[in-house]
Amino acid sequence: MSRLVVVSNRVADPRKQAAGGLAVALGETLQQTGGLWFGWSGTVIEGGPAGEGELHKQQAGKVTLATLDLSREDHDSYYLGYSNDVLWPVFHNRLDLARFEAGFIGGYRRANQLFARKLLPLLKEDDIIWVHDYHLIPLAAELRAMGCRQRIGFFLHIPLPPQIIMAAIPQHEWLTRSLFAYDLIGLQARQDQEHFERYVLSEAHGEALGNDMYRAYGQTVRCGAFPIGIDVDEFAALTHAKEARDMYDTMKREYSTRRLLLGIDRLDYSKGIPNRVRAFRELLAHYPENRRSATLIQIASPTRETVDAYGDIRRELESLCGAINGDYGELDWMPVRYIHRNVARKRVPGLCRAAAVGLVTPLRDGMNLVAKEYVAAQDPADPGVLVLSRFAGAAEQLKEALLVNPYDTHGTAEVMQQALQMPLEERRHRHQKLLQGIRDQDVHWWRRTFLQALSEATPPGD
Repeated sequence: MSRLVVVSNRVADPRKQAAGGLAVALGETLQQTGGLWFGWSGTVIEGGPAGEGELHKQQAGKVTLATLDLSREDHDSYYLGYSNDVLWPVFHNRLDLARFEAGFIGGYRRANQLFARKLLPLLKEDDIIWVHDYHLIPLAAELRAMGCRQRIGFFLHIPLPPQIIMAAIPQHEWLTRSLFAYDLIGLQARQDQEHFERYVLSEAHGEALGNDMYRAYGQTVRCGAFPIGIDVDEFAALTHAKEARDMYDTMKREYSTRRLLLGIDRLDYSKGIPNRVRAFRELLAHYPENRRSATLIQIASPTRETVDAYGDIRRELESLCGAINGDYGELDWMPVRYIHRNVARKRVPGLCRAAAVGLVTPLRDGMNLVAKEYVAAQDPADPGVLVLSRFAGAAEQLKEALLVNPYDTHGTAEVMQQALQMPLEERRHRHQKLLQGIRDQDVHWWRRTFLQALSEATPPGD
């Protein structure tokens, strides 16, 4: 079996349960193959030279963790700059928030060249390399330029925008040309693949060859949808663990006379949290029977708080929640419980299980695994209802959820009411279908399917 080499912006110890979904997904194969996981160390060297960084190696069982320090200049232009001030907003259809004029592209290219230069000597001849996410789009092109001939796959965890949005990036041709250095491109949803195909045909003047094969810039690549999943059994086990049971019991006791609607998100403009809160206000306004009986719990964990756009959305959200509580609240009932901090992962399943309605309503999202976690946490005998944005990648799989347009405040409120009023038999039927779907295409299916497709790719020059 070929060794798996994983490359991502950050590295995690796959032995640790709290390491995150990617570590859970890839840990088994990394351990089996004595794999290598390569990425940024998280350390920024003040005053260090641009384009240079110290490499650190350590063992995590059979897995080698190789991490690279970045200079302040590289970090700020590669990570804070081009990755999160250009690619993140554009890929989430927010051209108005992109900082095209800031000159971050040089640092982005330089950091990817540094990653390639440090990774190349660590590679073995028959390695299979799996690169993850928008931070590292040009990595394969840099590796190829240095003589790398191994199979290289790429997976984009965020959505790929429509061709006309992608073309707004001043360097869009260089960026998409870089993708053709990979042997396999994995996207979250079929819609993302359609956007890729449209770009290839319209902007790159390439061709679709059929069977997910595309040709442009004198190169051929396979591109397909590989929707990422969760470890359903692992999350279900967390639901029955002590921390989650305690959280469930606490919520049921504190809100014994209330119906809970739950949102769990990072505080990011792509998540549509203010739109969701406005829809909840509309629910209270038009369906007064929900006053004193329905409570929205909105957890918005901190993220990138030094960026102006995030400060703006935090102030907007706090104002909205305060206004609703002021207008509708009673001494013994606050309509909105807004929490701006992280909640321990072990407690999240208990929260999900206690909520009659799970609200996953991003304005745009690559997949959104919270939707799948909500389904996995439910009691099959008395499950809650998932309300899901049609603009989340998960909507392509979770068709038994109640799909909404999060930009339609009144329509979302109507669907919230439908969820709160849904009969038990219908809730059970929808949940059964949803649970079967996330089991059939769980995170292990995602890993196997992608790596099988990559192993079948023809290496360059063959």
